[in-house]
Amino acid sequence: MSDQPKQLLHMVFGGHVKDPRGVEFDDLSALDIVGIYPNKAEALNAWRNKSQANVDDAHMKYVLVHMHKLLDDPEHEK
Repeated sequence: MSDQPKQLLHMVFGGHVKDPRGVEFDDLSALDIVGIYPNKAEALNAWRNKSQANVDDAHMKYVLVHMHKLLDDPEHEK
């Protein structure tokens, strides 16, 4: 067993959404995959930077996904 804490992977991505109140993206092939991060703090920092850089476009949205939850429970989506 490793002495390191469990990885809690988070992914940040974004793109142009059809409606600023939702997360339905206009063009999935144009998503901006910012990155995958080892913890929430780093992911939140990346999300904040990207979101603030695009603050003038109400239809540009970035999201933070808790990948570790999906990896722990792949049935979560169903």
